[in-house]
Amino acid sequence: MFGKLAKAFFGSSNDRYVKSLDKLVRQIAAYEDQLQGMSDEELRDMTGKFREELAGGRKLDDLLPEAFAVVREASKRCMGMRHFDVQMIGGIVLHRGEIAEMRTGEGKTLVATLAVYLNALEGKGVHVVTVNDYLAKRDAEQMGVLYNFLGLTVGVIVPNLNEDERRHAYNCDITYATNNELGFDYLRDNMKSERSQMVHRPFHYAIVDEVDSILIDEARTPLIISGPTDDKSDEYVAVDAVVKQLITDETTFEADEKSKNVTLTEDGVEKAERLLESAGLLHGSNLYDIENTQIVHHLDQAMKANVMFRRDIDYIVKDGKVVIIDEFTGRMMDGRRWSNGLHQAVEAKEGVKIEPENQTMASITFQNYFRMYPKLSGMTGTAATEAPEFFDIYKMNVVTIPTNVPVQRIDEEDEFYKNTNDKFAAIAKLIREKYESGQPVLVGTVSIEKSELLSEFLTKEGVKHNVLNARFHEMEAHIVAQAGRLGAVTIATNMAGRGTDIKLGGNLEFRIEDELRDMPEGAERDAKIAEFKAEIDAEKEKVLAAGGLCVIGTERHESRRIDNQLRGRSGRQGDPGLSKFYLCLEDDLLRIFGPDTLFARMMNSNLADGEAIGSKWLSKAIETAQKKVEARNYDQRKQVVEYDDVMNDQRKVIYDQRADIMDAEVMDEVVAEMRHDTINAMVSTACPAGTYPEVWDVDGLAENVRTTLGFDAPLGEWLAQDGIEPETLEERLVEMADAHMADKLSRNDPEIWRQVEKSVMLERLDHYWKEHLATLDALRQVVFLRAYAQKTPINEYKQEAFGLFERMIDHIRNDVTRILCTAELQFAQPQPQPELPQLPDFLTTGAFTPSGNAYGGEQTFAAPPVPSTDIDPNIPRNAPCPCGSGQKYKHCHGAVV
Repeated sequence: MFGKLAKAFFGSSNDRYVKSLDKLVRQIAAYEDQLQGMSDEELRDMTGKFREELAGGRKLDDLLPEAFAVVREASKRCMGMRHFDVQMIGGIVLHRGEIAEMRTGEGKTLVATLAVYLNALEGKGVHVVTVNDYLAKRDAEQMGVLYNFLGLTVGVIVPNLNEDERRHAYNCDITYATNNELGFDYLRDNMKSERSQMVHRPFHYAIVDEVDSILIDEARTPLIISGPTDDKSDEYVAVDAVVKQLITDETTFEADEKSKNVTLTEDGVEKAERLLESAGLLHGSNLYDIENTQIVHHLDQAMKANVMFRRDIDYIVKDGKVVIIDEFTGRMMDGRRWSNGLHQAVEAKEGVKIEPENQTMASITFQNYFRMYPKLSGMTGTAATEAPEFFDIYKMNVVTIPTNVPVQRIDEEDEFYKNTNDKFAAIAKLIREKYESGQPVLVGTVSIEKSELLSEFLTKEGVKHNVLNARFHEMEAHIVAQAGRLGAVTIATNMAGRGTDIKLGGNLEFRIEDELRDMPEGAERDAKIAEFKAEIDAEKEKVLAAGGLCVIGTERHESRRIDNQLRGRSGRQGDPGLSKFYLCLEDDLLRIFGPDTLFARMMNSNLADGEAIGSKWLSKAIETAQKKVEARNYDQRKQVVEYDDVMNDQRKVIYDQRADIMDAEVMDEVVAEMRHDTINAMVSTACPAGTYPEVWDVDGLAENVRTTLGFDAPLGEWLAQDGIEPETLEERLVEMADAHMADKLSRNDPEIWRQVEKSVMLERLDHYWKEHLATLDALRQVVFLRAYAQKTPINEYKQEAFGLFERMIDHIRNDVTRILCTAELQFAQPQPQPELPQLPDFLTTGAFTPSGNAYGGEQTFAAPPVPSTDIDPNIPRNAPCPCGSGQKYKHCHGAVV
């Protein structure tokens, strides 16, 4: 009670915080008159002045008022847009590493320019992260006009850029990119063999647009770079045929729609065993024998694919391929595949070509990727409901920024119906009324299936409309941009077209692009644009008179944010508008997570066909169901990040080691330390401390020395001496190994040998890291079973992962020692060679196997030839060799001196 009174008198903590920023806003405004008197060149020179002041010791916070004022003035001059005071508040919030929650249409893209410019002055690079490639290109082009005016460089990362183009974009002052492109570039960088091949530079500052979509919705799925494994297409097809017979009898399985899991009943297990046995897929008669582990895995995934994953909802089939549909945006996710064999199971279900299963080569969660930025901020229209998660995971506060003009949208109460047909009939009737009055309508659906069903209803009603879903995602921005035109009816899957403003009367920019694309510049084009402006202004007045944009939700999403995003498309910048949601008992949210059967019985017994009911109690019940789902999803994301935190610590160690190897001029000390540790482990295993020589495994030690260190040691002579200790054996083996390597180094060019050392270390590191990731994936699939033994799965995972990591380091050390001790370089004439992953181009393909688990016998490397007297010895060492080999001079005729 007291809290409510205090809030009424003093405002919320958010209100007080926003009010505290008024002083800074006034300081920014104080520079306006002075800056207006500057020429364009003088205004541009302010960037150099700020950078000099930073170099002299001033802080960014000291420069903020004047820098923000410069951006405001520059924006007025080159884009015709002046930042509002509330946008200045948003810019301050972004600069402070917080999340600015701003309603749709409040100009978040323009707000970002303030914090972007200020932080770009340090010259360390600022990343602006968007949800799709279209927005990255659009914002880079539109805002790039402002940045270029102020003397800053702008780059954009989109698919299909080569490495040089990516490197150039990352080296710009400001880089626009999607979260996926940034994350995958980071992973690829840490698979490179030379520092010069990497595209990223050290992380500095990032602003994440639509931060809730990227850091919340997409955070349940990690980024994974994978490579193909053995083809198991026949197994997937055969198991799918078995499953299709199984699921005809619903007593054979139990489905949990909340977690999307399917389990066999006892009857189901017996029937599956008979079917698999007759198909020749079962070893023995028991499905759960150890020999049938792989078949059980295929069976589980095939059950999930056939029972839980629905075509046109979870995926579509396009051009003979299964394409995932993003559950939050409704967009196709080309190139993304479900892991652990699920995608192959869906391909088998649909009868399309089955692509080979993939093995993880590198992975990272969005949580851990974005936490690498020293400063991170974000902006969105809907973040307050997830404020605890943003703080827990990312340490970012959510600040709600007031609107520039009060919101006039009317949010009507939800209407409930018994079934989908009644609901859609009511929606179609309302849409026809709005259509006839000229009021534009935007309808949000949760799946392609529902959008196409509603389209059928509207067609029967004679309503002309556009359907926007994953099938037509290429045109989404163009369709959504014109959703505010007089009489327009647009059906959109979830938040398709997010990031594109719906302007009442139409969007001039998109209309010019759509209708005047092929018209050359000139008086005729200018006249046509002026005509469009007049039409849009006149049409806007009619739309305003009709009530503005009407937004209809065909059902509640499991997250309140998605509903709020849909509502927020109406009523931008003080425009009138209307929003309303229609629900029924067959909606997924009500069916899976809603109130119990008492509620359903009451609805069915009290509602006639086609009758609707609306009450605050029902709306409250729905909101409670949504909160439950949000809490469950948060737990899932929290679990993802808890497990990835374990891997993240190890990832940092491996990636830091890779960087150290690439940066080091020489690796002699590291290689020697690895060799000495290997000898210590060999001796400790064969000759345990505190035991008598009679029980030592001398033969095993001798064989290990021969195969690993590349020489024979007189162990018999040493052991004939009385009182010899394991420490003495180790010292003598270390001396012999060091002498062996010194002799090898004396017979080879030192620079070439150092390249060999670095190549071998990187290749072995990458090989075992890839295997380690696969092992951790497998461990995570089963570690939950430890809960039955009253153990905490995450703690068990941490312990197991630590032991596996130590063993991986041992394997790397032993392999590097064995390869370098047994390898010999041979000189050969240079000739074009196929590239080897992670190895320099002077290593022959036949002599070195980069993907093998062990190396038998001697490893042979092909080295460059002796310099020819016909080649100028003064050629720069990094220049291409004149002999035409395609190699650098230092690796070819300039290698041996």
